[in-house]
Amino acid sequence: MVPTGISQATSYCHLYEGVDILAAQSPDLHEVLDRCREEEMSHVILDGMLIESDRLAGTRDNGNDLWFSQKHKSFGGNVQFLSAPDGTPLWVSDVEPGPTPDITAARPHVLPALYEAAADGLSHPGRQGMHRHRHPRPGPPPEGESEQALDADTHTTNYLFRDLRALGERTAAELEERRRTLKRVTLSPSRIGDRACAALALDRHWK
Repeated sequence: MVPTGISQATSYCHLYEGVDILAAQSPDLHEVLDRCREEEMSHVILDGMLIESDRLAGTRDNGNDLWFSQKHKSFGGNVQFLSAPDGTPLWVSDVEPGPTPDITAARPHVLPALYEAAADGLSHPGRQGMHRHRHPRPGPPPEGESEQALDADTHTTNYLFRDLRALGERTAAELEERRRTLKRVTLSPSRIGDRACAALALDRHWK
């Protein structure tokens, strides 16, 4: 028996229902962006994270596992998230298969709303290819040399942007470390997005 007096079997029977109820309390993207404008935030931080899973489901056209990320060498799902300038988690997206690049995952879930928000003055340090984006300048240093070899202006700009985006990395770590359920998902990977939304709802109640 668990401390609440509810048996483990009963808990598992209602697991999906509980996740769905919590996920429904996660904030809507447009509501989040409206609040950001009301609070006159200068920007939001967009980033993605891989939430690992030990369940396999499906293959791609080339025969590779649908949820296996070569980048991370792990099975899991790609979830996009927004955070405030101070790193506070604001919103998480539904899940895309692990191999999906962040920019590809962001296009259907978040970019259209961010384009509209950017037109109103809200910027988002995130991925290359975005409207009103901010990211380190790509110009690579000469072969065999470190980034210190870049000119001072470019090096300083990259440092400032990376420092800004580091808060996004902290947001991902906060969501994963505070909620053990996101450390490794044992349900269907297609449910990762629901779990991430549920974790965000719990995080907001905790704060």
